[in-house]
Amino acid sequence: MPADVFELPGFRQAPNIHRDPDTYEIENRAADPEGRLEAAMWGIAHWEGKVVLDLGCGTGFHLPRFHERAAHVVGMEPDDRLRLRAMARVVELGLEHVSVVTGSAERVLLPDRSVDVVHARFAYFFGPGCEAGLRELERVVRPGGTAFVIDNDLRSGEFASWLRRVTAFAKLDSDEIESFWKRQGFELTRVESEWRFESRGDLEAVVRLELPADVAEGILKEHEGLRVGYRYCLYHRNYRG
Repeated sequence: MPADVFELPGFRQAPNIHRDPDTYEIENRAADPEGRLEAAMWGIAHWEGKVVLDLGCGTGFHLPRFHERAAHVVGMEPDDRLRLRAMARVVELGLEHVSVVTGSAERVLLPDRSVDVVHARFAYFFGPGCEAGLRELERVVRPGGTAFVIDNDLRSGEFASWLRRVTAFAKLDSDEIESFWKRQGFELTRVESEWRFESRGDLEAVVRLELPADVAEGILKEHEGLRVGYRYCLYHRNYRG
């Protein structure tokens, strides 16, 4: 990978989308089919006519949805390979009000007070340790703007029960994480949703992408059908200036 990527502070390759962006695309298509998460965000702070920063945009899956209503959308992604795919998506779909740029959560290459809404979904902001990125949000969000940070809800739900079979997730303390976000001025909205796949093969591919092999195979022997219960933690903060 080019050296300039490693100069971006706070950048870590995501183990799922970086390893297999095509399967992650399947996951994105299956996630939240009724748009409950987006509806919750819109109810908190809309982006009609606003400038949106999709921070850690990956291959740009969510850029078209923001483009429908925003005045301009900036997709920021430090991983060269993923960023190129996001740029190709923008060109293919003719998204005239979208820019895809390099940058990381700890080095947002935008001017002070230049965005109205920030969207960070499963990207960098996972609780204690992300303070440097939060300082960048303080800098770039305009007074009255809002930041959304989306993570898994580990307290309940089918997918959460799967994650708790993985040692790294089992060690996470939901109380500590939620307390951290509260101290940073964020509120929490829980969103209950699901994954809904078009085929069993798609479901199996995504489960194997997201979980260690031994855990994934055990789950696939137990789980039937094409749907998986899934809950989100939607953290949000309004920057009142």
